[in-house]
Amino acid sequence: MLDDLAWAPRAGTRPARGLIHLHTDVIVPASLEETFDFFSQASNLEQLTPAWLNFRIRTPLPLQMREGLVIEYRILLYGVPIPWTTRIDAWEPGVRFVDRQLRGPYRWWRHEHRFETVTGGTRVVDDVEFLPRLAWLTHGKVRRDVERIFDYRKQALRRSFPP
Repeated sequence: MLDDLAWAPRAGTRPARGLIHLHTDVIVPASLEETFDFFSQASNLEQLTPAWLNFRIRTPLPLQMREGLVIEYRILLYGVPIPWTTRIDAWEPGVRFVDRQLRGPYRWWRHEHRFETVTGGTRVVDDVEFLPRLAWLTHGKVRRDVERIFDYRKQALRRSFPP
C-alpha cells in the first residue's frame, strides 16, 4: 500500500528565525456559536482543504476537540503521501484554538484560529507561522502553496455559510 511508503520527520522546536507568517481573515454570516461549532467538528476540515492535497483524517471520527488532542492526517503532496500529526495546544471554546504540527511536511507549523463577533456574523482569523523543510530551496513554492490553501479555505467557508 502506498501509505506504507509515506514518512514524515518530527517537527523540532520553534526556530529562532526564518519563520513565514500568514494572516488571513474572513467574515461568515453566522453566529459565533454556530461558527465555532463548525470548527469543533474535525470532519469539516476536509471540506476546507483543497482537493489537490487529497487530505484525509486518519484518526477515527468523531473526535472530541480539546487541548492535548492529537490528530493524524494524510496528505498527498506532489504525488508523495505524507503523514501529518498535529496536537491541539490551546482550546478556548468560542474564542480560539491552536494546532501545532508534531510530525509532517514542515520543519515548524503553528496555526492559531480565532473567532470574533462582528456586525454581520463572525470573523474567522487564521494566523499561521511555518517553516518549510529545506527552506533555502523550497521557501517560495511552499509559501505560494500555503497561500493557495488559505485562499481556498476562505472560499470554502463562504460556501459553508451562505448569506
